[in-house]
Amino acid sequence: MPHTEVSPGIELEYEVVGEGTPIYLIMGLNTQMVAWPRELIDDLVERGYQVVRMDNRDIGLSTKTSGPPPPRSEVLKSVVRPTRVKPDYLLADMAADVVGLMDHLGHDRAHLVGASMGGMIAQQLTIDHPDRVLSLCSIMSTTGRKTVGRIHPSLLPKLPSTMLAVPPQDHEGRVRLSLRTWKLISGPHFDRERVREMVEESLSRSTDVVGGTRQLIAIGTSPDRTAGLRQVTCPTLVIHGLRDRLVMPSGGVATARAIRHSRLIMFPDMAHDLPVPRLAEIVEEIDRNARRAA
Repeated sequence: MPHTEVSPGIELEYEVVGEGTPIYLIMGLNTQMVAWPRELIDDLVERGYQVVRMDNRDIGLSTKTSGPPPPRSEVLKSVVRPTRVKPDYLLADMAADVVGLMDHLGHDRAHLVGASMGGMIAQQLTIDHPDRVLSLCSIMSTTGRKTVGRIHPSLLPKLPSTMLAVPPQDHEGRVRLSLRTWKLISGPHFDRERVREMVEESLSRSTDVVGGTRQLIAIGTSPDRTAGLRQVTCPTLVIHGLRDRLVMPSGGVATARAIRHSRLIMFPDMAHDLPVPRLAEIVEEIDRNARRAA
């Protein structure tokens, strides 16, 4: 896959598939671009889109931030006292990375689809560069307001042991830890073998986990986007799972409420994942929202 410099000192690894109007897929926290289901990509290509996906900075084969890793305590502080934390970058910087990739590929405007943290990046890009966005789809994400989209209390004591754990040194141990994390946040359609294939592919590309901590701090220290979202005018689709315990459904509701004329779809059998039985329906709704831009 190719890579290019998109911001000073930052190179993104990316992939372009298909011909037509560009649609950018922006993945979430500590997750490489290979997590986007191939069926979703193929379906979008068949519908006439040029699909662009990338590794965000600090993940996969994109540039890793230099310097010592931030202490784990900084993650908690970024949530409860974000003004006392100095992040390496903010979500706005990650949004600027995507704009830099658009410039490199010659895309003046594009449709945006972001999942989880990717949804936050897509929101910020739409706020900061409205003239570059044809349509916005925010999946299992939130506005940055601290009172919505919070982690469910039942998940809180379990997740840090996986997401912030010191990774095992052996390959199989890393796979087991990743599978445990995905199982915790996924819904009833969790497919262990399918997720294992994605995890194996990710680990074959990069085993770095420090970047995920920096990304988490970027989320915690980035400002509330609610006021900016109220100014968004492009066609917007918000998708969320009613079973989501990592970013509770209130985050999706708040996003839809902030963006005038947005469409909100909440799947009862979806958690913080992209369930295979829902992929065709998700693509149909993304396509429908994108066609509103015409």
